[in-house]
Amino acid sequence: MYRGLLQLLLLSIIYTPTLWAQEDCTITLRGKVIHLENNEPIEGAFIWLVESEKGTVTDAMGNFRIQNICPGKNTLKVQYMGHKDYLEEISIKSNSNLTIRLAAEDIDLEGVDIHGHQDALLTSNSVSALYGEVLRQSRGQNLGETLKMIPGVTSYSSGPSVQKPVIHGLHSNRILILNNGVRLEGQQWGAEHAPEIDPFLAKEIAVVKGAESVRFGSDAMGGVILVNPAPLPVKPGIQGEFDLIGFSNGRGINGAAYITGGSAKIPGLGYRLQTSSKISGNIHTPDYMLDNTGVREFNLSGALGYSSSKLGTELYFSHFQTTIGILRDAHTGNLSDLKSIIENGKPFNDPNFTYAIINPKQEVDHQLFKTKLHYHLNDGAKLNFQYAFQRNHRQEFDKRRGDLNERPSLDMVLFTNTLDLSYTHQTRKNWDGSVGLGLMQQANSNIPGTGVVPLIPNFDLLNLGGYIIEKFTSGPLEIEGGLRYDYRWVEAARIQSGELLERSFEFNNFSAFLGGVYAFSGNWIFNSNLATAWRPPNINEQFSQGLHHGLASIEIGNPDFESEKSFKWLNTINYSDNKLNIELTGYANRINNYIYLNPVEEGLITIRGTFNVFEYLQTDANLVGADLSAVWEITDRWELFSRASMVRASNLIEDSYLPFIPADRIENGLTFKLSSGREKFNSKILLSNLSVAQQSREPDFDFAPAPPSYSVWNLGFQNSFKTNGNTVNIGLHINNLFDTAYKDYMNRFRYFTHEIGRNVFLKLNYEF
Repeated sequence: MYRGLLQLLLLSIIYTPTLWAQEDCTITLRGKVIHLENNEPIEGAFIWLVESEKGTVTDAMGNFRIQNICPGKNTLKVQYMGHKDYLEEISIKSNSNLTIRLAAEDIDLEGVDIHGHQDALLTSNSVSALYGEVLRQSRGQNLGETLKMIPGVTSYSSGPSVQKPVIHGLHSNRILILNNGVRLEGQQWGAEHAPEIDPFLAKEIAVVKGAESVRFGSDAMGGVILVNPAPLPVKPGIQGEFDLIGFSNGRGINGAAYITGGSAKIPGLGYRLQTSSKISGNIHTPDYMLDNTGVREFNLSGALGYSSSKLGTELYFSHFQTTIGILRDAHTGNLSDLKSIIENGKPFNDPNFTYAIINPKQEVDHQLFKTKLHYHLNDGAKLNFQYAFQRNHRQEFDKRRGDLNERPSLDMVLFTNTLDLSYTHQTRKNWDGSVGLGLMQQANSNIPGTGVVPLIPNFDLLNLGGYIIEKFTSGPLEIEGGLRYDYRWVEAARIQSGELLERSFEFNNFSAFLGGVYAFSGNWIFNSNLATAWRPPNINEQFSQGLHHGLASIEIGNPDFESEKSFKWLNTINYSDNKLNIELTGYANRINNYIYLNPVEEGLITIRGTFNVFEYLQTDANLVGADLSAVWEITDRWELFSRASMVRASNLIEDSYLPFIPADRIENGLTFKLSSGREKFNSKILLSNLSVAQQSREPDFDFAPAPPSYSVWNLGFQNSFKTNGNTVNIGLHINNLFDTAYKDYMNRFRYFTHEIGRNVFLKLNYEF
């Protein structure tokens, strides 16, 4: 199980003697190149040290590295089409880390390419990102499945079609997802409430593993996921791409289209349109079909932006719509049936394949509208304004008789308004920082007519926060710190036993962080971040009192919960050279008043059937763990990668373990790059193995013991070629190659069923 981890550590030991050997010309210059007008990273900028005659280009994240530099004075030159050349005399004495901001030429010049207004996240925290070819290979999967490619990120699932991200053992309201810079607000508290976001929208998906509560508020105490679309180009012309994906398990098809361009008549004006659709039927495990597990999905988004030398604006809209079938075998009629299916470990019925989706099911609509503008002041300073509105309509349908079967058992509409104001000052070196205010208003309404007491009440919420962040850069060192204060007011109302019950709450707290990045030796970088964070209890944790239809379980809350308060220390060390990249992250997270959903031993019999019962409890918790990732280019054709993670979570008050914590896992893979003659083709084959240990650290009671360990093989083939100046990408990927039957501890439907069986993806992507 841990052989891969040991091999990677041995590799780093083998390389160590050469790493520490210092010669005269062993200095490394690192940095990031970004747009002055919006902080967005610049890919393909040319970096050149004139006297040393060394240079490179920036990657998709705007990062660059030049190695083996001799000490002394040098002229640093940075060039990028449509932007003013950057020239600076620098004195190189030791390893250095620079942030370079390029200013666009006048907007009316031919060929200028000013990008949209999507700010890059400049943080001292540990950040991992998926983009380019790696992200394209994951298309056709939901967001939770895609993010598993990042060490330390797993998923918390409810059946085969619903997954939500888990970062270092935390999920739901402790993880903030930003959709094009807007915090995604839906009913994200539910285990089966997958994020209402379209992965086809993303050009880049980045994960911040440390607490970012100072920047974004309390929901970021466990980490942040940034889903960033492509920037808005402004120069005339049209670009885009089309995707068509078919997959065998569920006999599904997934299609997407994306077009972006700039106006020839109005310099500075750009647009983007994107849409996707998905349909699939019943999923099958290696041995049997899962009844009522189909999916329907339709998504649409658009953006319009304008840039001038001083002002930038953007309008953005997205619509997400999905219908998800819920495994019918999870809804049992009596206590004996419930116990029997758990003991059997799989459904008793053997359905046929169908695309039909019947009750129980979910129907979700999510609309998002954003308007954003910024104004440039002198000396690189900038004012930012952003307003966003979201409407989330969730309906969950249960198995009911007669006319009631057409009514949803849960019918909620959540309205969210957010307003963000900030001022940033940006200088080439030494100091950067920002100060800002954020306001969020929410209103949740249960639509009458369900015939069922709502799981959570109607509520109004108001959150006001203010923050200040400063960063100091000097040579190889970056130090960053920040402070934030938040105030939250919540008022909830529900009908219980014929009476109107109302209750209001007030929460407030400070959060702070101090972090740093140090580039020492020629190839090593060390990150450290110490942060405090807090999270007020969510409305479901306080007021859940009944059947959660989408999950087929009873949930019980407690209105007297206190706010969670966490202290997380995260450290990352990274080694990289031309052939090898190794990154190791270790963390410790103490959370006081930790709220968790705990299984209760006795099931509950209702007129709708017999269901498992989960109760929200509060304790003090301690989570420690580590992530490891490595990529080794053995030869020009062969590449080896490995990624692993482990987390230990303890209930300090009960002296036991917490439920639903990911088990140890490691994934190893080998890539073979095929010869392409004159390089008209770019082909490769990928073989990987994922091994997951049994979760031996269970709480005192669960409905069924943790499933045994498992090992799954995956195979992929990817080919890219040019035709008429455009790019065609073809992929064939097989997940669970040997059709292995297994269960995952983090799936709440593991009591009733196995995981999905072999799934063959055929992917076609056309870029123009």
